[in-house]
Amino acid sequence: MPLRVAVQMDPIDKIKIAGDSTFALLLEAQARGHKLLYYTPDRLTQLGPQVLTRAQALEVKDVQGEHAKLGPAETVDLSSLDVVLLRQDPPFDLAYLTTTHFLERIHPKTLVVNDPASVRNAPEKLFVMDFPQLMPPTLISRDRDAIEAFRAEHGEVVMKPLHGFGGVSVFKIAPKDANFGSLYDLFATTFREPWVTQEFLPQIARGDKRIVLVDGEPLGAVNRVPSADDIRANMVRGGAAVATELTAREREISATIGHELKRRGLVFVGIDVIDGYLTEINVTSPTGIRAIARVGGPNLAAAIWDAIERRRKG
Repeated sequence: MPLRVAVQMDPIDKIKIAGDSTFALLLEAQARGHKLLYYTPDRLTQLGPQVLTRAQALEVKDVQGEHAKLGPAETVDLSSLDVVLLRQDPPFDLAYLTTTHFLERIHPKTLVVNDPASVRNAPEKLFVMDFPQLMPPTLISRDRDAIEAFRAEHGEVVMKPLHGFGGVSVFKIAPKDANFGSLYDLFATTFREPWVTQEFLPQIARGDKRIVLVDGEPLGAVNRVPSADDIRANMVRGGAAVATELTAREREISATIGHELKRRGLVFVGIDVIDGYLTEINVTSPTGIRAIARVGGPNLAAAIWDAIERRRKG
């Protein structure tokens, strides 16, 4: 049965559709006959108990520059819809958190994917700390003495913002590094929250594997290999997408976390694994669907819509 589906995302005219997972989900929804509505998070309104938005009817086409045809904006009560796709990109800031509070008021009568309360309570680099046995040694702190002690124990480390995304501001620090003091000052001045210090994994040179889990099941993966002069494998930072298979260790990681992901209503999740170590659990606006398909992997947009439709029937 056709569903009425709204997507909450950043401006659709600015996306690059070749690698955009949200666009892949929209193409699949349209192919299934679902009616699409589009709005940006700044259009959300709470009026008493109602959560409203000014949404536009949306048609999509897999042609960059002609990829979105929008109708006129009309006020819509989100509780009247079947599904809302929560697909705006980070930063995971107070504005983002506020949208999860709004959307929590309509869920699960209107199915929000991913569950807004779980998105709010599972920041990428904090939620992963629920599974320390799967991770490299990791410290979350802004205390210099704690960071110095961690460096002394683990040698080379990576420092990155706790709520960073897309590989921005990720630095490798040598055991004796003349830049550490200045970098510490920069982080302390820039970020009010703690940041992540993690043991450096040299095998990053062979790739950072993005594994997509749908309702807790690992259904596809792509290995992202960094360029020769960078430690960041994110494809927006020049990482190359390479076909891959899951190892026994990666299946073990997925099985360990999968039940909890499903329980929390995290239908579409992307985890990052380096050399058999889990480093992040991405739940806000995971990517990887089109990259996986491009290297010969499965149609994960179809798998995600299968899961959404099962939840609507249930």
